[in-house]
Amino acid sequence: MSFDGLLGKRVKHDITNAVGNVLLPAGFVIEQEHIKLLEQHRVNASEVIVMMGDYRSEVHHAQLTLISDAANYSKDLFNRLGGTKKMPLLEIKNELIPIIQEASEYPDVFQLFEAVSAKDEYTHQHNIGVGVLSTLLGKWMGLGQTEITLLTLAATLHDVGKVRISSEILLKPGKLTDEEFAEMRRHTLYGYEILKNTVGLSPRVAQVALQHHERSDGRGYPLRLKEEQIDPLSKIVAVADVFHAMSSKRPYHEALPFHEVIEQMRRGAFGELDPHVSATFLNKMIQHLVGRRVKLTDGQWGEVVFINPHDDLHPLVKISESFIDLSEERQLHIQEVIV
Repeated sequence: MSFDGLLGKRVKHDITNAVGNVLLPAGFVIEQEHIKLLEQHRVNASEVIVMMGDYRSEVHHAQLTLISDAANYSKDLFNRLGGTKKMPLLEIKNELIPIIQEASEYPDVFQLFEAVSAKDEYTHQHNIGVGVLSTLLGKWMGLGQTEITLLTLAATLHDVGKVRISSEILLKPGKLTDEEFAEMRRHTLYGYEILKNTVGLSPRVAQVALQHHERSDGRGYPLRLKEEQIDPLSKIVAVADVFHAMSSKRPYHEALPFHEVIEQMRRGAFGELDPHVSATFLNKMIQHLVGRRVKLTDGQWGEVVFINPHDDLHPLVKISESFIDLSEERQLHIQEVIV
């Protein structure tokens, strides 16, 4: 098959070069300029798998439906747990976890993230967002299916202890007092208590609820554990938790711009978050910028056409018929990724 037969088609999977860099992300429409790029990188046209129809639109709708169903279930679960200590484990495994795993199967990373971004009812959307992102990250890290299933469950229930935190604290629009913040931190202990007493649940799920705010340098909470003491699943959930929280609108602050989230997380990858887990997640997110429409901090709109391997957060952006190299225009950054 020649590339000419692929014009106008949407790719089913990421197309990468010989060293693994993403040339065209899944769901992207192949145009003439992209064919030149693929030929330059010696990509074999016969290996490119395409989708028929308006795949991206259909996928986005399916994702939104799945995430909405999962968030509604999470809300109902929290309401029920508020009046009882019994965790409906079998129901969660049979009804909620399959939804989250299915949502994580969609190849368009930024559509997926848009679907799980919290715009309202942060607590419930956050549970699902962290579940989906952790599952995706576990796959990127090469975990086996059994481990991924355990990770999905642990990530989705990581904040279950918040059922014991008053709504006045959870939904407070301003800064928490010292006493309120201390109580908020106890959600890790509350969650551990709920989950460790749940019959049939792996102890590691309770460990994730306890440890997802621990940090490699020992400055986390509640036990101030250090890197070697933290469960590997907790390290994955911690990265997903931080990314989702910083990227979402919360009662006490707006979502941060894309470039600020990446920069802050990279700074935290040395001493706070596990560097290998963080690098895997952030590098994958940045690679999937290729072909994406973005809004820059000066208000201009463009399309990312090339990721600079030496400065990947400052890619080459096409705006109309011209190009802006963000590695040279250091005052400009990616404000928003458009889905």
